[in-house]
Amino acid sequence: MLASALAHLVKGIVDHPGDVKVTSASSARGEVLEVHVHPEDLGRVIGRAGRTAKALRTVVTALADGRRVRVDVVDTDD
Repeated sequence: MLASALAHLVKGIVDHPGDVKVTSASSARGEVLEVHVHPEDLGRVIGRAGRTAKALRTVVTALADGRRVRVDVVDTDD
């Protein structure tokens, strides 16, 4: 549920919504959500001084309802 909510939020921000992919993995420290976007959209997802990425993390943390969740924006060099 968190991965689909995060994907929905990111698709609203980027210019290439078809290239958005959110993967979920479990680790010892909680769930890890990795956001993969088109290289041209990386700056839009991170935002100026990381503000957009921080806002996305805040929303996902609120939706997690007390569970530990980490959101990583992955830089893919295609």
